Amino acid sequence: MRETPYSRFSTDQRILRDELAIDRTLLANERTLLAYLRAAVALVIAGVSIMHFSPGEGGFWMVGLACIPTGIIAGTIGVTRYRKMQRRIAMVQHQSEACAAKRDTSEPPSIDTPTSAI
Repeated sequence: MRETPYSRFSTDQRILRDELAIDRTLLANERTLLAYLRAAVALVIAGVSIMHFSPGEGGFWMVGLACIPTGIIAGTIGVTRYRKMQRRIAMVQHQSEACAAKRDTSEPPSIDTPTSAI
C-alpha cells in the first residue's frame, strides 16, 4: 500500500476525537468547494454585467471579457481540489475502517479455557 502522511499514526488507538476530526475535515473540504464556486459564479456574473452595461469599446469591456474565463478557471480549480482531497480523506477512512474490522473479527479468548489452577 502507498505511504500516506497518516501512516505513522496507529489506527489501533483511534478514538472518538479522531473520528470527529475526519468529519470536520470533510465539512471543511465542502466549505472550500463552495467558496471556490461562489467566487467563480461572482466572476462570471461580474464579467457578463460589465460587458452588458459598458460601451462596446474601452477597457471596461476587456475587464469584463477577462472575468468570464477567470471565473471558469476558478471553478475548475475548486472542483479539482475538492475531488483530490476527497480521495485522500476516503483513503484515510477506509484504512481506519479496515483496521477496525480486523480488530472486531479477531477471535476473543475462549471462556472455556482454564487460565490457572485454583
